[in-house]
Amino acid sequence: MAGPFTGKRALVMGVANKRSIAWAIAQTLAEGGAQLAFTYQGERIEKSVRDLAATVDAALVTECDVRSDDDLFRVFDEVGQTFGGELDILVHSVAFAAAEDLEGRFTDTPRDRFWMALDISAYSLVACAKAAEPLMEKAGGGSILTMTYLGGERVVPHYNVMGVAKATLDASMRYLASDLGEKNIRVNAISAGPVRTLAARSIAGFPTMEAIVEERAPLHRHVDAEDVAAAAGYLLGPGAKNVTATTLYVDSGYHAMGM
Repeated sequence: MAGPFTGKRALVMGVANKRSIAWAIAQTLAEGGAQLAFTYQGERIEKSVRDLAATVDAALVTECDVRSDDDLFRVFDEVGQTFGGELDILVHSVAFAAAEDLEGRFTDTPRDRFWMALDISAYSLVACAKAAEPLMEKAGGGSILTMTYLGGERVVPHYNVMGVAKATLDASMRYLASDLGEKNIRVNAISAGPVRTLAARSIAGFPTMEAIVEERAPLHRHVDAEDVAAAAGYLLGPGAKNVTATTLYVDSGYHAMGM
């Protein structure tokens, strides 16, 4: 029996290691029959990404600096060549802020690192969507998914400039959905609760965040990468064909609580 992603071609951006949310999503896509391509950032994680990609018979693994338009043009050209000029799915799980800006006061964020966080964490979605658009249009439509967090809507201690970047990402997702809908390209986001990833460990007080969510969320339970991947499978699949410009919360209901 064919899976929900049989015949679909997907580019997954943001895998760092086996604990990455992006990797859990990639596994869901592969299990559903999709052909996969991956990007990685820098030599430090190249081997890890290539080793993981090999386990799902990835068609392409290539380096990508999302701050470089030339690099993005090259990457999507490679993706087009690999997948016959078409692309059905783009998973954008890319974010970065300097570690020193994820502690202390948001007020003290310097201008250069403020713009760096927004460029990598938010504008990269816009740039990637623009590059993916002609490939998805040729495919007859597509689905783009990005990863956000409640810190873009409410103040989360120590999330600081990343919260501002996520707020920008949220708005960008909605505007992209408006622009691309006429070409049958859907754009959505998942807002996950605290998940134990490499990136999460850089946030001061992360264990406290995790404990508070588990204590106060309606379901009183921890969220893991596989939970996020299951939600991604829905948003990227045929069952969500009329869902766009939407943020799906996978946080045991914590987002609904006032205290």
